[in-house]
Amino acid sequence: MKNINQDIQSGQIKGCYLLFGKEDYLKHQYRDKLIKALADPEDNMNITRFHGSGLNVQELLEIANTLPFFAEQRVIVVENTSLFKKTPDNFEKQLEELPDSTHIVFLESEVDKRNRLYKWISKNGYACEMNTPDEKMLLAWIKGLCKEEGKAMDDTAIFYFVEHMGTDMLLLRNELEKLFCYKYEDPHITVQDVQTVCVSQATSKMFAMLDAIGTHNRNQALSLYRDLLALREAPIGILRMLLRHFNILMQVSALVKDGKNNKEIAAACAIPPFSVKKYASQATKYTFEQLRNMVEQCQDTEQQIKAGQVKDIVGVELLIVGFCEKERE
Repeated sequence: MKNINQDIQSGQIKGCYLLFGKEDYLKHQYRDKLIKALADPEDNMNITRFHGSGLNVQELLEIANTLPFFAEQRVIVVENTSLFKKTPDNFEKQLEELPDSTHIVFLESEVDKRNRLYKWISKNGYACEMNTPDEKMLLAWIKGLCKEEGKAMDDTAIFYFVEHMGTDMLLLRNELEKLFCYKYEDPHITVQDVQTVCVSQATSKMFAMLDAIGTHNRNQALSLYRDLLALREAPIGILRMLLRHFNILMQVSALVKDGKNNKEIAAACAIPPFSVKKYASQATKYTFEQLRNMVEQCQDTEQQIKAGQVKDIVGVELLIVGFCEKERE
């Protein structure tokens, strides 16, 4: 990403860029930066977009070989095609022959790094993988957005925000906009503000219930379970949240044993980096075999509910009671 910024600042923008990875927010941000640096974003005569696997390669090349209309540059954006899995014959050679005024920006969720086109762009253009930033970068990014709006959000509030919202940067950006509007006259954003604006009452109680189970606090866990039922949360939905939670604990337990660091664990389990320590701490309260058994109990309970062998409300409550009583053997 640093290289793209340098290219834009220097005016030495390459003919081809590939932006790939799981973080759509970053891909779209840098796509738009490149477009803005090369042309008027509203110039439909010189900006062309292709999307999807049904790409007409011949049409793409014909447009790419056309000189810009009353402008200096032509920009072509190609998103989520199959070009980086199966590349047409001679496609790279045809890209080499394009006029200097043409710039192509490819966006992909996944690419095969053994692919000819990927290797060609890596050598002749620039390929940049864009995944969710690590804990330090995400923290700095959120603080930077707050600073732009004249707001301040301390680390505790940011950790709570990301833990409950996830690490999807587009979602985080949208939720921050809500917080900025809510705190229009007050520069300080707190955990309470996040709870009020971003986290639903049901979501907050769900996390609290999982924490109570993790600390073997049966009375609190059952009280929160009943609160969730009062909020009309379906028992089967609560059960699936339990299944997900203990499946993550099981994965974390195995990864910690394998010597993986927090960043590797977060990526493997698809959880925010900030949450790894909490999950790792809870995982230590059980053996791996206990966690696997708890995952299987969740699955068995769901099957029993579907088969009509137990009422959903009762089945989930019995599961919570059993989990709260489990201690590390």
